Amino acid sequence: MSNNPRKRREALVYHAKPKPGKIEVVPTKKYATQRDLSLAYSPGVAEPCLEIEKDKENAYKYTTKGNLVAVISNGTAVLGLGDIGPEASKPVMEGKGLLFKIFADIDVFDIEVDTKDVDKFIETVKNIAPTFGGINLEDIKAPEAFEIERRLKEELDIPVMHDDQHGTAIISAAALLNALELAKKKMEKVKIVISGAGAAAVSCTKLYKAFGAKAENIIMTDSKGVIRKDRPNLSEEKIEFATSRKIDTLEEAMKDADVFVGLSIADIVSPEMLKSMAKRPIVFAMANPNPEIDYQLAMDTRKDIIMATGRSDHPNQVNNVLGFPFIFRGALDVRATKINEEMKMAAVKALAEMAKEPVPEQVNIAYGETRLNFGSDYIIPKPFDPRLIAKVPPAVARAAMESGVARQPIQDWDRYEEELLERMGSDNKITRLLLNRAKMNPKRIVFAEADHLDVLKAAQIVHDEGIAIPILLGRRKVIEELMAEIDFHEEVAIIDPKSDEEEEHRKAYAQVYWKTRNRSGVTLYDAEKLMRERNYFAAMMVNEGDADGLLSGYSRAYPAVVKPMLELIGMAPGVTRVAATNLMNTSRGPLFISDTSINIDPPAKDLAKIAQMTARTVQLFGLEPVVAMMSYANFGSSKDPRATKVKEAVSYLHRNHPELNVDGELQADFALNREMLQNKFPFSKLAGKKVNTLIYPNLDSANSTYKLIKELNKVDSIGPIMMGMRRPVHILQLGASVEEIVNMTAVTVVDAQEKEKKQKK
Repeated sequence: MSNNPRKRREALVYHAKPKPGKIEVVPTKKYATQRDLSLAYSPGVAEPCLEIEKDKENAYKYTTKGNLVAVISNGTAVLGLGDIGPEASKPVMEGKGLLFKIFADIDVFDIEVDTKDVDKFIETVKNIAPTFGGINLEDIKAPEAFEIERRLKEELDIPVMHDDQHGTAIISAAALLNALELAKKKMEKVKIVISGAGAAAVSCTKLYKAFGAKAENIIMTDSKGVIRKDRPNLSEEKIEFATSRKIDTLEEAMKDADVFVGLSIADIVSPEMLKSMAKRPIVFAMANPNPEIDYQLAMDTRKDIIMATGRSDHPNQVNNVLGFPFIFRGALDVRATKINEEMKMAAVKALAEMAKEPVPEQVNIAYGETRLNFGSDYIIPKPFDPRLIAKVPPAVARAAMESGVARQPIQDWDRYEEELLERMGSDNKITRLLLNRAKMNPKRIVFAEADHLDVLKAAQIVHDEGIAIPILLGRRKVIEELMAEIDFHEEVAIIDPKSDEEEEHRKAYAQVYWKTRNRSGVTLYDAEKLMRERNYFAAMMVNEGDADGLLSGYSRAYPAVVKPMLELIGMAPGVTRVAATNLMNTSRGPLFISDTSINIDPPAKDLAKIAQMTARTVQLFGLEPVVAMMSYANFGSSKDPRATKVKEAVSYLHRNHPELNVDGELQADFALNREMLQNKFPFSKLAGKKVNTLIYPNLDSANSTYKLIKELNKVDSIGPIMMGMRRPVHILQLGASVEEIVNMTAVTVVDAQEKEKKQKK
């Protein structure tokens, strides 16, 4: 919940526009012709119906059942909001469905049940269960949640899991295993304090016991204090964790404790309590949004602490998204009849082991780290780690098979891993990685057209989200009026290059510019006049270190904006050709297309250099470039100069940069279809590889391709990303959307971060 009216309005608009809600049903079969429709419905649909009548397991073969999970709630314990009812819980359930899809490619129907009666709720779920391959219970209050899950697991033959209980348990258990290893402590010997006695706390404690924690070493507290055996009217769940020790308060419980696990409320742990804990204490303060003790306060209080929270802005975030999508993925893929303890423990071990393995560069880049290594600040994988999909589901699937609950065992594990990785192509992870990396070290970015509403809205978003420090350039009066219109009241720099206030800056910038161009026909008068133009003024701000990067081009044609940037800022050392690439978030994964904006018909050697620059840009995003040089011909099938130019560029790259995964000339279908390429051209350096970079022979084909993909498939595009400039300068497409401007701001920030690193070397 937000007290900020503007943020509240933004949240409501997000859920309401352009169409209400966050998920939809999309056909997976052809439906263009009458023949298609006759197969999809009557009379063709009768055939799979009859097959399923013979054997219910055929529902997995002929319907979506095997990849469909129900997210079900009655709205009695909605995250931080309490008992708000089934209708009010629906946005949360849709959000959970979105997470299932983007992290594990699992389809979801969200179902809100209007009853608090346990028997009626269970009956409803049982009656609709034939539709689904799994049931994810969500936001149901304790103690009813315990009974509902227990009975549904007993009475249904599909996986059932209450994520509020088990998600946090699984993630925190993985973190605890690794924290104990670092602290050189044993699970069976450590003293554990649990703050909170709700569904998550009970599930966490049970799982810790499954990994060896001893009941006599565990103290659980609730709002009334320590849960003791002599307290009357304890629930069945609390009885299991009641202690016989004669202590009453959390403060007493914390003395000499090795582990504190908080699933309660903010600020209930004091520095004194922390100091009373044993050496090398482990503190998981997971109350949200504010933990049981402030992270920095805890770190300042105990230098030997190993700490985790539920927050993304601190190390070691205990985030349920590390668990539930991948656990259900593994369970569905072997048609498990349940999610049992063995499967949960397998997920815990997989997550714990993953944190000890070398971290992909993509993750280091996303979190602004030189190298994430197993240690006190990295005891659990990051949510953006692309390895999760290939690590956790196989572990869960194996455990299901070994424990006898799998109905369709996996035979080929290598192929299964490939299938899992392919499932993630439709996710926009790379955009989230980009934004996250920008937030790690935001830079001062000039918005050269801030007197346009969409540009100002984007500046507001990047300011609010901590992506960049915006500098608003344009007509001050217009900017201030627009800021009032969109409730942008924060303190940000506003600069009007034509105003009297900026005369001193204009003259200083003009002097610098004139000294560099006075032998090229530029007079001081000319220089002073040019400094009244926003793009010249903005470029000089970046040149003189008054800003770290700039964005322009929203309201002007691309060539008109490129000219002053090349003139004032120029190319990076060693670069002879500037180019642009667009990142397309396609259904097959990220796809870079070059050159989409600058070079009309580059010769072979320049084409090769464009490929090199694009490859470096792809690496900037943490990806390994696999580059196809595009043409209308394949490998010498045409002798036309337009095709031979591409062949010459490939030859140059093979001779001078053999380390680069690049080949061509290639037609688009062969470049993007691995099977076709492997079968027809097995000699290619790209055979068997997934191409993620396309270099086109001219501007016409590259620009048309990226715009076709963007419009026909409604694909998100980030770009054009300028390559080869001396300073971080990026030029928007005319009329770019707010979202595109935000993404390009993040690109500019990351560009500035990288250039800053190079300067320090």
